[in-house]
Amino acid sequence: MATRKGSCDWRFDSGRLCLDLVATGAGNTAAPDPLERPERLAAWLVAARAVPQGTRLDAVDADWLLRFRQLRTALDRLLSAQLGGRPAPGALEHLNALAAAAPPGPRAVRTGNGALVRGLSTEPDCAALLAAVARDAVELLTDPAALAGLRRCEGDHCRRLYLDTSRGRRRRWCSSEICGNRERVARHRRRSRKES
Repeated sequence: MATRKGSCDWRFDSGRLCLDLVATGAGNTAAPDPLERPERLAAWLVAARAVPQGTRLDAVDADWLLRFRQLRTALDRLLSAQLGGRPAPGALEHLNALAAAAPPGPRAVRTGNGALVRGLSTEPDCAALLAAVARDAVELLTDPAALAGLRRCEGDHCRRLYLDTSRGRRRRWCSSEICGNRERVARHRRRSRKES
């Protein structure tokens, strides 16, 4: 499982930035939304590597939250519909409208020790970051090989989408360490009860 740390812990085991955004809404519906405050969205953007570490995100506000949640909902509808072989009215149009904006301009920045790291040419605005996520989704949806690996986790109470890049394309869970382990423990408990 690829876990990157921001000011909060997030899981990034889906294989794509757009799927990682969808995953922020795929948890327990009784729990609060992981993107409930602007600071959390800013932390997710850094942890997801949508922006480089140290990027100023002073403009993140309630409007950003609303717009990222709307994109998350549209992506979830669109990708779920894709898995089911059906259309998702309005979701594709919303995605394409967001993807039309220019994403943040990258640049190479030299650190104090002389290494080059990724930076951005300016502080990104909401439309630019939405465009980066939307363009990632467009790339996924228009790449038949990648799209063939799109799966929904088979774990109990998990709705996460992920790309199955395993050798035999038999991956069943978004994370073997989390959902897979829960399934193995549950299976062991069921066998133990039958044997008693």
